[in-house]
Amino acid sequence: MIAGVLSVETHKKVRKAQFDQEELHRPRIQGNDALVITALLANYEIKRVFIDSGSSTDILFGEAYDQMQLGGAPLEAVDTFLYGFAGEVVHPKGMVSLPLTLGTTPLRKTCLLKFLVVDISSAYHIILGRPTLDTFQAVISTYHMKIKFPMIGGVGEAQANALQARKCYIEAIKKGKKRGTEEPPETKDSNKQENDPIHIPEPDEENPVVVQPVEELLTIELALGDSGKDLEGIDPSVCTHHLNLDPSAKPVKQKKRHFGLEKDKIIRGEVNKLLPAENIKEIEFPE
Repeated sequence: MIAGVLSVETHKKVRKAQFDQEELHRPRIQGNDALVITALLANYEIKRVFIDSGSSTDILFGEAYDQMQLGGAPLEAVDTFLYGFAGEVVHPKGMVSLPLTLGTTPLRKTCLLKFLVVDISSAYHIILGRPTLDTFQAVISTYHMKIKFPMIGGVGEAQANALQARKCYIEAIKKGKKRGTEEPPETKDSNKQENDPIHIPEPDEENPVVVQPVEELLTIELALGDSGKDLEGIDPSVCTHHLNLDPSAKPVKQKKRHFGLEKDKIIRGEVNKLLPAENIKEIEFPE
């Protein structure tokens, strides 16, 4: 029984990367394992190679790069950033071109790829994204836990390791929890003191007025007048909020909400603070 057939056309001959039901090498228990394979990178056997078709670049993590000791493959400077799923920004250390070999003898294929070297902690050593899949003309099947690619004389393949994938998943969760519990270092300006007194100059004052912030500032009237009308030089278009409403639209009356006595008292207190400042005004709501 054929579960699915995917084909890749080459210039010489059409090769079919075919996935059969008989190729299942593990029981279908969960069915959500990641594709984690073993590959040769610059003649180094690298485990924990994650096949990620959602990645727009191929990534080599700094720990694996350092252990390989690639003295003959220096990093090229790059002026680019990587953006994670949650929006986090990572600046790569550089880019390196290395030969990657997939498959098993005699159906092995080697291509020269460019990897961005990223110096962050990861459960994987390499992430192979869409550039690798396009270069190898590879197709993947998470159902069969395999990646296949056409070659002259046959179809090469790399079998994913479900056990290795689950170990990487558990390690990634542990690393995420560890990063989540780390508190950022506290920064404090040595030149700034808490509750510094604020000096408000008055015209022709002999004794400066010194007040404490927050509480006392809330009770200070505007120095230039008693209301916002006394402030000159500010265009109303700057400080006035306008609602973008359709004049022909039919008004809709919002259902009245009822609050408890305690909340109602708080709301009335806030309204009474805004009314004298003329930030709001009472209007008659249309019935």
